[in-house]
Amino acid sequence: MRLQIVHSKNAQSFYVVKSILINGKRSSKVVEKLGTYADLLKRSNGEDPVTWAQAYVATLTRAEKDGRRAVLVKYEPSKQIPKDEFRSVNGGYLFLQALYHELGLHTLCATITEKYKFDYDLNAILSRLVYSRILYPASKRTTFELAQRFIEPPAFELHHIYRALEVLAKETDFIQASLYANSLKTHARNTGVLYYDCTNYFFEIEQEDGLRQYGVSKEHRPNPIVQMGLFMDGDGIPLAFSINKGNLNEQLTLRPLEQKIITDFKLSRFVVCTDAGLSSLENRSFNDQKERAFITTQSLKKLKNHLKQWALDPTGWKCSREQRSFDLRTLDETKDPDRTYYKERWMNENGLEQKLIVTYSPKYRDYQRTVRHEQIQRAQQSLTQPSKLTRTHPNDYKRFIQTHTTTPQGEVAEQKHHSLNQSQIEKETQYDGFYAVCTNLEDEASEIIKVNHRRWEIEECFRIMKSEFKARPVYLSNDDRIEAHFTTCFIALMLYRLLEKRLKDHYTCREIINGLKDMNFHPIKGEGLIPTYTRTDFTDSLHEAFAFRTDLQILPTKTVKKICKATKK
Repeated sequence: MRLQIVHSKNAQSFYVVKSILINGKRSSKVVEKLGTYADLLKRSNGEDPVTWAQAYVATLTRAEKDGRRAVLVKYEPSKQIPKDEFRSVNGGYLFLQALYHELGLHTLCATITEKYKFDYDLNAILSRLVYSRILYPASKRTTFELAQRFIEPPAFELHHIYRALEVLAKETDFIQASLYANSLKTHARNTGVLYYDCTNYFFEIEQEDGLRQYGVSKEHRPNPIVQMGLFMDGDGIPLAFSINKGNLNEQLTLRPLEQKIITDFKLSRFVVCTDAGLSSLENRSFNDQKERAFITTQSLKKLKNHLKQWALDPTGWKCSREQRSFDLRTLDETKDPDRTYYKERWMNENGLEQKLIVTYSPKYRDYQRTVRHEQIQRAQQSLTQPSKLTRTHPNDYKRFIQTHTTTPQGEVAEQKHHSLNQSQIEKETQYDGFYAVCTNLEDEASEIIKVNHRRWEIEECFRIMKSEFKARPVYLSNDDRIEAHFTTCFIALMLYRLLEKRLKDHYTCREIINGLKDMNFHPIKGEGLIPTYTRTDFTDSLHEAFAFRTDLQILPTKTVKKICKATKK
């Protein structure tokens, strides 16, 4: 800061002035008007006004360097705000940016740029696509517009995004392998158990093309879909993914991606945990080799009769807390309603030796009965609306409705008649409370059950991408851009999960995303940023976890630059 003296016809006016940058151009700003020469004579107690003013400016300069100078901002009620000027910018992305750089994604972008020799900023594009997918999920065009509202607005053009997507698609495998290698340097990765699942994403189109094919939609939509296979490590952090055609049998997606993990990630010893839909004999056999193993859900209804009878037999059950055997018919459920009972045996299926573990839980039984009761009620109400009785999926409540096309005398009925299928209800009731898994491990059944129970986390990963990140419907048409879109979603999911771990899982997904989204600031030209968000336990946890603060009454420009620089180390 410096002293400026303005001479007029009748007086000398003294001002404190500082140099500022606005849109890359240097300008000056009046920090404080000290008054005229006559005013300073009164304030300086006999000291020379110029000398006093220079000392005062030096004091302000030191206070600003120490972060102690009070900032005065003047507003005029008669003056309009500038047109097209952002009055609010987001700073919540800074915490994501810190994780982005911890994972070395900026270095990875530099490597790809050197390989292809393009002139746009791939790092700026990828980072903004990732941050926006978490904070402001939208189309690529809208993402480009919203990215201008970050504290650090990027300098790329919209067409650069589409060009970058084509490059990201080519380098998807390299990005995944590098992410894993880089993550090992800063985060512990639990690769002893890998969870795998598959889901699909729909497109708002009618015509099949490339990856977009008609298949069995998880959301029961009549649109072309693509499939995403995802591996997650034992701590819930995404590991690898693949995008496949929508009409491909999902059981065929596991082995190619697992082979990439073995080759590119240099992993060879792990247990693959999947649900029943992905547990084909071929996949189990593939993971019965070398140092790999499997844990997979097993449908009791599809077991051979002698195994099914053994599984449903009420005798011979164990509990990890006691040594004695239990009979399910004589359980005292009031004593400990949360207990889980189990039994186990080895079986041979087409030459593959595997252990079948069946569990029984009164709590799970009650849950299934509650769900079925509600479905039966809906089925009962639907009997009066025959036009709505088309069944859409195996667990649809309409499975409890049977259609009669003949009269009680065996003649063809003039009209179809519908009623509740009591035999179907009774058939399902016998499985209430039971759950089964198969494995080739010889570990304790209780430990295998614990591992399998964590499959909910990979299902939550898909839920986050679909609901919070709005990864579907997909509006891209080219296969390479589609794959690049899911690459950015995968990176966003990884950053989000690491942020959860950094916050020690104390907050829900909605609290984290909304909290980051709400961390907005009002820019004051030449001075800095004023936080406009509410300070909460969540924002305090963020600042403590990342060792910088944005919750001061005003963040001077110099402080903002230091914070931005610190998140890019």
